Amino acid sequence: MTSESWEPGAFKARVDEVLRRFVAEEADRLAAVDPALGPVADEVEAAVAAGKRLRAAFCYWGWRAVGQPDSDALVRAAASMELVHAAAVVHDDLIDDSPLRHGRPTAHLALRGLVEHHPRPAGAARSLAMLVGDLLMSLAGQLFITSGLPAAYLGRARPLWAALARDLIAGECLEILHTGAAPDTAASLKVIRYKTAKYTVEQPLLIGGALAGAGERLREGYSAYGVPLGEAFQLRDDLLGMFGDPVLTGKAGADDVRGHRPTALLAETWRLAGEDERERLRHLLGRDDPDDPDEDGVEAVRDVMRRLKAPDRIENMINARVEEALRVFDELNLPAPAATALTALAHSAAVRRS
Repeated sequence: MTSESWEPGAFKARVDEVLRRFVAEEADRLAAVDPALGPVADEVEAAVAAGKRLRAAFCYWGWRAVGQPDSDALVRAAASMELVHAAAVVHDDLIDDSPLRHGRPTAHLALRGLVEHHPRPAGAARSLAMLVGDLLMSLAGQLFITSGLPAAYLGRARPLWAALARDLIAGECLEILHTGAAPDTAASLKVIRYKTAKYTVEQPLLIGGALAGAGERLREGYSAYGVPLGEAFQLRDDLLGMFGDPVLTGKAGADDVRGHRPTALLAETWRLAGEDERERLRHLLGRDDPDDPDEDGVEAVRDVMRRLKAPDRIENMINARVEEALRVFDELNLPAPAATALTALAHSAAVRRS
């Protein structure tokens, strides 16, 4: 990747290499404490082995849009955003009891065989997974502060880490609190904003900008671009979770419906439904059995959603948010490479199959 062009594959390779080396070293240190910790260390490495590296890219271009040059130290700092994501994913899979991530068993299932001797093996495996997530979040901070950027630069961005963690936890808590409640689009969008949008797009941009010394107007522009685009990213995830190909997504299909999670897709379906359709949804989404609905029931929910054109409504919401995000560039005098890259990233985040 040259300093004046955006090559997503080359950038991803740089981030992957930073993460591979850093996490491998930390995993080796963990395993060196006791041989029994080897499988736990393996899960720490597995948690960062795959990913689009969008969060690192937004942090990188938050830096470049200020006029700063390409920097290996900045790439290391940006890679720390992917460790935040890895931690969030491990915790989210644990909270949701999800069985698959990137086509492999999630941490709390992968570690189950390690604790078969335990009086409560399922609970013990979940505890180990929780600790894997905790370690990943700690490593994110460590990679950030040891990135090689000047201390003064890091000091400008450090306060944003508290906001990142607070917003992410607020979003997770709101999702738990709204799960099983009456579907409500406004509530679902608030969950999306705090659980995903802010730490996926807005805060990586703001952190990159703070590292580079961005002014107030540019920071405001980052938020005006980042929040709607982050919402579009999660709305796309909602659609893929229900209608995507599990082979491409690497996740179990219809997890959101089986878990009665407060997605905007379900909320819009409920909003558009008449009383007969709502009664049908109540029957299909019965709360008494955690395995409901079965595969036939899931397909019946899909049919209701299609009939009411709820997926079309979510597509419209995605498109409106991407357009809102891109309009921000009309008011900001960004360097051409940054504007080009952030435009491409907007489309990558919102138009995808996995």
